[in-house]
Amino acid sequence: MRQGEHSRGYLPHLEGAEYQAITYRLADSLPWETTRQILTENSKPKRKRLIEHELGKGHGQCWLRLPSIASTVVQNWRFFDGKRYALIAYIVMPNHVHLLIRVYPQAQLSTIVHGWKSYSAKAIQAYIRRTQGEETVPKRIWQPEYWDRYIRDQAHFDRVVEYIHQNPVKAGLVSQPSDWAWSSAHRQKPEP
Repeated sequence: MRQGEHSRGYLPHLEGAEYQAITYRLADSLPWETTRQILTENSKPKRKRLIEHELGKGHGQCWLRLPSIASTVVQNWRFFDGKRYALIAYIVMPNHVHLLIRVYPQAQLSTIVHGWKSYSAKAIQAYIRRTQGEETVPKRIWQPEYWDRYIRDQAHFDRVVEYIHQNPVKAGLVSQPSDWAWSSAHRQKPEP
């Protein structure tokens, strides 16, 4: 591993990079058969494309499609916006999320993501328990790891923002990025 990288045994993470693109997903977002097929692929870029393609299919319970849960996730991100990081772009898809943040010098990306996932998992489990009953509450909400990618330059920054905002369009959920309610593009929607 390079200096500044750490790992929990799954994916390496680079701490200290100012701008970071982050993706994390629900624990049931990829069927085991699909995961096994993806893991046999030797090319990392191809594996990533396969995962992104499969996530767009909406596997699993898709708890994030529920407005109350999606709202909780966004409010959670906004809580430390301006304190530990600057929230630049985001999207809450039915079974995964993408964000672009600028991490402030005193903050650690791993701590930030752990906080998001921990808080939102408890809130999601409480919502499911309250609305659907104890027997339907999953033990694990989020997949243990997350993907992060440091932003190298302005062109990379622009591509990541576009990718985040185009996610629901590519998945066939809306025709315009600004039509997706759980997106930073929605906030930028011009008034009629």
